[in-house]
Amino acid sequence: MTQSSALITLAETLAAHQGVTHYAISMRALKKGDFFKKLVAGGDCRTATATRVLNWFHENWPDDLAWPQDIPRPDEKPKKRRVA
Repeated sequence: MTQSSALITLAETLAAHQGVTHYAISMRALKKGDFFKKLVAGGDCRTATATRVLNWFHENWPDDLAWPQDIPRPDEKPKKRRVA
């Protein structure tokens, strides 16, 4: 599974569970509604953005919804880098 398809699967799974669209999930995760629309249309995103969205899913995933088995779940929140 590609990174884009994993993010789309997570968005569609969460959206269906909450009774909203992937637009709503995009607004919650990134404060813009077209992120998943672009991915579904074959677009791509930066690695940093994909990581940020994946971590958002990890932090906001409901306890009553199983995480998709074919998508690795982050173990912990990434540590912020210190700038010297």
